[in-house]
Amino acid sequence: MMKNWIAAVAFSLISAVHLNGYAKDLPDFTELAEKQGPAVVNISITQSIRTANAMPFPSMPGDEQMQEFFKRFGIPNFPGQGVPGQNGQQPEYKSQSLGSGFIISSDGYILTNAHVVSEADEVIVKLSDKREFKAKIIGADKRTDVALVKIEATGLPKVTAGDPGKLKVGEWVAAIGSPFGLENTMTAGIVSAKGRALPQENFVPFIQTDVAINPGNSGGPLFNLAGEVVGINSQIYSRSGGSMGLSFAIPIDVALDISNQLKMSGKITRGWLGVVIQELSKELAESFGMKNTNGALVAAVEKNGPADKGGLEAGDVITKFDGKAILTSSDLPRAVGAAKPGKVVVVEILRKGSEKSLKINVGEMPTDATEVAQSSQPATKPELNRIGLVLKELTAQQKKKLNGKNGLLVIDAQGAVAQAGIRRGDVVLGLNNTEVQSLDQFNKHLASFAVGKTVALLVLRGESTLYVPVKIPASK
Repeated sequence: MMKNWIAAVAFSLISAVHLNGYAKDLPDFTELAEKQGPAVVNISITQSIRTANAMPFPSMPGDEQMQEFFKRFGIPNFPGQGVPGQNGQQPEYKSQSLGSGFIISSDGYILTNAHVVSEADEVIVKLSDKREFKAKIIGADKRTDVALVKIEATGLPKVTAGDPGKLKVGEWVAAIGSPFGLENTMTAGIVSAKGRALPQENFVPFIQTDVAINPGNSGGPLFNLAGEVVGINSQIYSRSGGSMGLSFAIPIDVALDISNQLKMSGKITRGWLGVVIQELSKELAESFGMKNTNGALVAAVEKNGPADKGGLEAGDVITKFDGKAILTSSDLPRAVGAAKPGKVVVVEILRKGSEKSLKINVGEMPTDATEVAQSSQPATKPELNRIGLVLKELTAQQKKKLNGKNGLLVIDAQGAVAQAGIRRGDVVLGLNNTEVQSLDQFNKHLASFAVGKTVALLVLRGESTLYVPVKIPASK
């Protein structure tokens, strides 16, 4: 009996030691909240919207499964009082939304998200001491979702910028913002991943966290335990619009570089190559005779662009840009965007299994994308080829829309090629590293590959080109 009692006491003491040790390891955010909270601001936006209805209603929410994959999370718009239209014009109402921001200089410069203040008629900044100021938008960059605004005030508390490069996965971080309009709310979590690439967001290596981020947190700071800002909370993954433990922050070094350019010139200057790239899958790497999937695959080169003038071709795999290794396709836009326009850089590539070095004069990224026309469907229906495609040569008018290039219009796709994702209306521009010259030439080239071999079809779909890997099926 005595032995059992002694064992129970010993177990309790050991458990207490472990629990106390665990408690000591947990972070204390009280000092961070006290010192950094005053530098975080609430941002309210007013925008005038014309509507066909005198009493406007907000958009009805759709099925959660159909909602946009990555939610921009300012408070959803809600209508105010409708204003009757004048001289037959549509009536107008005031739309309001909320977001967050943080002070980066004591004379009133504030960082937030571009989507928070874009198209705003009025921006009001509310400080933690309840003072309110009308803010001026200095500039905004939609590609990185960073905006700089200014209020007329001095002696303001400001944040200290940290080094996102020193962040480690698993490290504690905290966010302060105004979720659902609740000012100066703090939430905490850990860094889930670094350098995360998101769809349509090629210029930002996002910090992924599990910090609870909700509508209204957008534009607010992400802090490390030293009280330094390491990011701007920008996006969440959500099926409901609320937090699901997947949030993404723009690294502060990226944001500060953008803000400095906006402050100096009011615009952003980025390097530009004039290429369309895609990720190298295992199947595509095999079709190009590569041993790994490192690099960015060039799917298209804009005519007379910097890459075209420098000798870059569709089918090339970029492995280094200006001395920086390109391991994934998302590495290239960041490296090119950071390059100064006019700089001559060395670009290392793999072309048909051989390594080459090209010198390319980096251009300045245009503001508008080049329009690429999509071909229409012809009337006739040729035969099914060995990979399950029904193809037809383009008309002279259709070729003109492609700057004179040859291509084969997909009338139908069946079997393996349909499973690979090719569909009717696509235009096949090349097979592996060989451009399409004619239907006959394409089919003869296709016939030269053995059953089971993976080939890469260069496909134009709408305004985008991409390589699609297809395995040659056995003949029926």
